[in-house]
Amino acid sequence: MRFVISALFLFVVAAAYDPLDPNGNLTIKWDIVSWTPDGYVAVVTMNNFQMYRHIMSPGWTLGWTWAKKEVIWSMNGAQTTEQGDCSQFKGNVPHCCKKIPTVVDLLPGVPYNQQYSNCCKGGVLPAWGIDPQSAVSAFQISVGMAGTSNKTVKLPKNFTLLGPGPGYTCGPAKVVPSTTFLTQDRRRKTQALMTWNVTCTYSQFLARKNPSCCVSFSSFYNETITPCPTCACGCQNKNSCVKSGSKVLKRAGVNTPRKDNTPLLQCTHHMCPVRVHWHAKVNYKEYWRVKVSIINFNYRMNYTLWSLAVQHPNLNDVTQVFSFDYKPLVPYESINDTGMFYGMKFYNDLLMEAGPFGNVQSEVLLRKDKDTFTLKQGWAFPRKVYFNGDECMLPPPDTYPFLPNSAPHQQLFSGLAAIAAMVFLLVTVW
Repeated sequence: MRFVISALFLFVVAAAYDPLDPNGNLTIKWDIVSWTPDGYVAVVTMNNFQMYRHIMSPGWTLGWTWAKKEVIWSMNGAQTTEQGDCSQFKGNVPHCCKKIPTVVDLLPGVPYNQQYSNCCKGGVLPAWGIDPQSAVSAFQISVGMAGTSNKTVKLPKNFTLLGPGPGYTCGPAKVVPSTTFLTQDRRRKTQALMTWNVTCTYSQFLARKNPSCCVSFSSFYNETITPCPTCACGCQNKNSCVKSGSKVLKRAGVNTPRKDNTPLLQCTHHMCPVRVHWHAKVNYKEYWRVKVSIINFNYRMNYTLWSLAVQHPNLNDVTQVFSFDYKPLVPYESINDTGMFYGMKFYNDLLMEAGPFGNVQSEVLLRKDKDTFTLKQGWAFPRKVYFNGDECMLPPPDTYPFLPNSAPHQQLFSGLAAIAAMVFLLVTVW
């Protein structure tokens, strides 16, 4: 029994480790900036230090458990989803009296007196590797019925983060050296009165039971297309899927997302919301070309920020990416075999819902390394593919497009050699 529990623990830990982004995490930092008669005012800052995993709409949801009987007097830049029971208060009523508050970001366009710096983006938090300037969200919180000094303040516990669904696990809050701030004229430094950090990591194993994407392959040297595996993302939505061209798709509101994020998928054999297709297109003397396509099969979801991480040995020499932005990922300095593709801003950074416009594509030109380049044994195809931070299911290796059988060419060569030998004998005898 102990062995089973240990094995399960190791499996969960391993699932939370991303080999393509080993240092990626999301940190929550609390800076107490002033004391109040019954508590403190703090600035809470969230930084998404993941290379390619965004928090998409409807955004992040943050929760915790108060250590004592704290209340939230007011907030700027965010709000709790419920006020709770504040009936014990006369006159000034707190913003929230719940023991376990749930906090969400404000929507864009709220009045200025409710805003705070880096707030009000609807909870959307881009990945640091793609847009580091936007990979931060912050709000200000005034806490009452709490400690009024470093010795009497009790740190909140049991932090939870939805981004926007499950998958994140947060560690305990830890006191760290106080954050320093620069004044607006950048001539003076101020310091937080107390600072603590919370680190959250993502696990695809905790986020969902099945993959959310799959990969298919094709090549110029073989007419066979290797499709996604059957039911690659599970077939639980098989009974509610919609065939392409169905009259259901003409109904008003068919593309409106549901509150529970239930997908409306196009009927396919793989039943995945997203399919990535890798096509080895052309083989030149010193280069070779690949076409990468991403197809959305969910009629209720468009991806305002999408990313594609790929592991392939020839990504160490990418010459040109034609219609995507590209950035190499080097999690291990000695190995350069991983890259990240994402949409060009205002051009194709939006992957539309399923339909005629629900796809994005680009070609990639790579320089050959004569010592390693080959088209044999599936070398031309990626080892790992991640869409929006989740690993996609690849086809079995024995189904990859293979080079045409060379036996007929060998037979032809043998026949020509025999004829040449006979001619040589005849000439010699003659």
